[in-house]
Formats: sequence, C-alpha cells, structure tokens
Amino acid sequence: PSLLLGQDVTGATLGIIGFGRIGRGMAKRAQGFDMRVLFYDEYVPADDPFAQEIGAEAVDMDTLLRESDFVSVHTPLTEETYHLIDAAALAKMKSTAILINTARGPLVEPNALYEALSSGQILYAALDVTEPEPIPMDSPLLSLDNIIIAPHIASASVATRNKMAEMAANNLIAGLKGERLPNCVNPEVYGAK
Repeated sequence: PSLLLGQDVTGATLGIIGFGRIGRGMAKRAQGFDMRVLFYDEYVPADDPFAQEIGAEAVDMDTLLRESDFVSVHTPLTEETYHLIDAAALAKMKSTAILINTARGPLVEPNALYEALSSGQILYAALDVTEPEPIPMDSPLLSLDNIIIAPHIASASVATRNKMAEMAANNLIAGLKGERLPNCVNPEVYGAK
C-alpha cells in the first residue's frame, strides 16, 4: 500500500518562482491547505501588499529551493530564466521535494532533472511543459516512475477554452474599433498609462 501514498500539502512549504498573476493565484489557493508560502520574483518587492495580506514570504532563490517541499515554477521564459532550474538549483532542493513546472519547458534543464530524479536527489516532478515540446518518445524522463508529464493541457477545460475565445474576441473587437486591447500581452506599446 505504500506505493499508493502521496505527499501531504497541509502544513508543507510551497515555493513559488514567479509571483505574477498565476503565482499569486497559486499562493492564494495554498492558504486553504495551511501551507507556508515562499516566493522568489526579482520584480516583486518584499513588502508587496498582496504577499503581506496572505502571509507569503519573499526570499532569495537559494532559500526557496532549500526550504520548500514543493517548488512550483510560474515565471516567463526569457534569456535570464532559460534553464533556471538546472543541476545546481536541483542540488539545493530537499531530497523529499517535488518540482512542478506548468510555465514553460525550457525553464527546467531536462538532463539535470533526469539525473536528479533518477538519483533520488529530489523525490518527484510534475510537468505540463517540456523541452522540447512535445517531449520525444525516447526521452529518458519517460522511463522514470517518479515523474508525471502532461502534454501542455493544464488549462484545457471547457470553461478556460471559452474564456480564451472570449478574450480573443474582445481583443479583436477593440482592435477593429481602434481601442486599447483589454488583454494585451505587451501593454508597453501603449506607453505610460
């Protein structure tokens, strides 16, 4: 029966890398499980009002990796974040830690992750995104029993797909009217507010 046992989240420490809209949503949900929430985001100040309201602690990356039972990645892929989770980062994590990446595949270096999982350096990983994507059928990660890999479908539900279509339609309508797009991914094109 021990093969069917999971890790408790209640009272565990959740480390969130990237404290934007999705990272904040994850932190808010973690409150329901009485989790300690740490976050690392170089663009969010330690005295962020939302973080203070929910009791999330701003920490440096090393502290987050060292103290977290669950590390969840929610940062954009940039030159600076490419392979953010590499062999050095994985070596700082607890041997009982679980790595979760639902952001972008190249944030996690796949060979380093394979080594960390196969050697027992970390306990589990759950990926909705991979590098490359889709994951090749001969990827060594697929040979492991301590990883779950989904084909980039974490947001695939009727409600989210309807919302995505609605957002696209609203952007299209606003664009055709010459108005500011309500869901613009690069609002800097509009200049200062």
